[in-house]
Amino acid sequence: MADANELVAVMKKAATEAVEAAKPVNVFFGKVKAVKPLKIDVEQKMLLGEKQLILSRSVTDYKITVTGGNTKDYYYTGPTVEAGTATVSPAHVHAIGKTEITVHNGLSAGDEVILIRQQEGQKFIVVDRIGGAG
Repeated sequence: MADANELVAVMKKAATEAVEAAKPVNVFFGKVKAVKPLKIDVEQKMLLGEKQLILSRSVTDYKITVTGGNTKDYYYTGPTVEAGTATVSPAHVHAIGKTEITVHNGLSAGDEVILIRQQEGQKFIVVDRIGGAG
């Protein structure tokens, strides 16, 4: 009888592993607990550190080059926003061309994030925030 029980246990284990192997990724939700060093609490079950995390561009600061067209030159005319702007005389335009800007997308404590765990691994990709940019 013990051999039959062992066989059933081995078959259950093989079936469970086959089901897990059919799922190439697992999706989790987490909350950033600290930024330096980065710590993310995943579904209140585990706390991940920097070495376990791979950050996507959606959750990091990065530089990008943008191109701007011609813009009209305006100047501020008053102490309040309602005063608005007035055109410069004589009218002219400035070509912005290419310029590098920094996109501040880094994570902050309290951000809720979506993570994907690599199959059978201990690495988690932080894909994006839940609810937009921080």
